[in-house]
Amino acid sequence: MTQLEFNYHVKDHYEPLRGYALKLTRAIEDAEDLVQETMLKAFKNKDKFTPDTNLKGWLYTILKNLFINEYRKKVNRKVMHDDSENNYLLENLNYSEMNNGIERIAMKEIDAAINELNNNLRIPFLKSFEGYKYSEIADELQVPLGTVKIRIHVARQKLKKSLNAYGADYGFTIGT
Repeated sequence: MTQLEFNYHVKDHYEPLRGYALKLTRAIEDAEDLVQETMLKAFKNKDKFTPDTNLKGWLYTILKNLFINEYRKKVNRKVMHDDSENNYLLENLNYSEMNNGIERIAMKEIDAAINELNNNLRIPFLKSFEGYKYSEIADELQVPLGTVKIRIHVARQKLKKSLNAYGADYGFTIGT
């Protein structure tokens, strides 16, 4: 596989990786950073990827490992931001906490909107969100491939409609 082909195939997985990263981080900015780090690491380590194997699984593993490593760093080191002119970063060994209130509220509303979908729509949508191929979902649910595609499309449309408030302000997308 040439570098150009590899880049093209990796780029195809950007949106699903972004969705998975959002589920892990529960913060839009953190999810974007995580996906960018994943892409960078994938491009740097292209030679470690075995052609004709599962590129999607390889990328998801990189993303998950980066997330876990970053989480461990945050647990071990607390940093407090000073918003003064000089923008110092101060280490605070006692206590510091980031205010992710808006993201938490948004994630609760997103989870609630997904849970409001009936099982025929929710299950295929969540399987797709987790990275399963449409054919794998169809096999597991024992329904035709076209039915899976329609159910995922309808679920996305319903979620877009019910979560319309998050579209412009938060760069929120359900998928294509």
